[in-house]
Amino acid sequence: PHPGPLLEGEGEGSGAMTRTWLLTDAPASRAQAAWGRRYRLWLAFRCNPLAMVGLLTILVLAALSLLAPALAPYDPGLQDLAHRLARPSAEHRLGTDELGRDILSRLLFGGRITLGMVVAVVLLVAPVGLLVGCVAGYAGGVWDRLLMRVTDIFLAFPRLILALAFVAALKPGVTSAVAAIALTAWPPYARLARAETLGIRGTDYIAAVRMTGAGAGRIVLRHVAPLCIPSLVVRVTLDMSSIILTAAGLGFLSMGAQPPSPEWGAMIAKARQFILDQWWVALAPGVAIFVASLAFNLLGDGLRDVLDPKAES
Repeated sequence: PHPGPLLEGEGEGSGAMTRTWLLTDAPASRAQAAWGRRYRLWLAFRCNPLAMVGLLTILVLAALSLLAPALAPYDPGLQDLAHRLARPSAEHRLGTDELGRDILSRLLFGGRITLGMVVAVVLLVAPVGLLVGCVAGYAGGVWDRLLMRVTDIFLAFPRLILALAFVAALKPGVTSAVAAIALTAWPPYARLARAETLGIRGTDYIAAVRMTGAGAGRIVLRHVAPLCIPSLVVRVTLDMSSIILTAAGLGFLSMGAQPPSPEWGAMIAKARQFILDQWWVALAPGVAIFVASLAFNLLGDGLRDVLDPKAES
């Protein structure tokens, strides 16, 4: 169920009716209450201009990456040695690299690789960290000690060093880099989910669910985990900047996407020998990494203000 029927029609009357339906203090159904809560969260989020800037920047970066085949003026692998290291001009908006490849085209296609790696890592680590933390927090006892000691082992290693070791043991590439980053990124989410679960499992709400005969698995998956998701979303969003930097670092060290793939970190690695004279070669991917990281940080701060119940006055 959704407020779709109320959105049919034209004019300001329909909009006012929808707003009244969403903001009512006495919702007539669970669906209305859920949509009203989402709308209130959106209104609170929209009041944060920096968070909106971060959201819009991320949407623009995602759109540019997805539409790269249509927007890129050249093939990202097309070499033109006659125009190698050309300055930015009308023909090449951001100049060319050491092989005469158009930097703007490579930047657009590189966003698909770098941002795609970030999305893949998040889709892998968020469910794993949530499940491990919820199980450890709800089960307690030996399961809690076992799962948390495994988590502590992974937390003891620096993320980039452990990722490098994992990639070195495999064949360097995008798949290996995603697996390596995911292997090192899940422990903080497990810790966060466990802390949230410890505060939830003793509530009257969970006791009532348990009295209905629900098993531990159903309680964890249907009742505990959903309550941990808001805090996890905030942490994931704030961590995306570090995931981007780790992915770019692996690419810079030739452990991520392999040539001729236009990954942002790999582009900087190839451009470092020209950084003093042909500065534009390294500037574009460096700015892209900076903008993407900053946008996720701004978005994460805005989501934290809206979703963190401890921040409510």
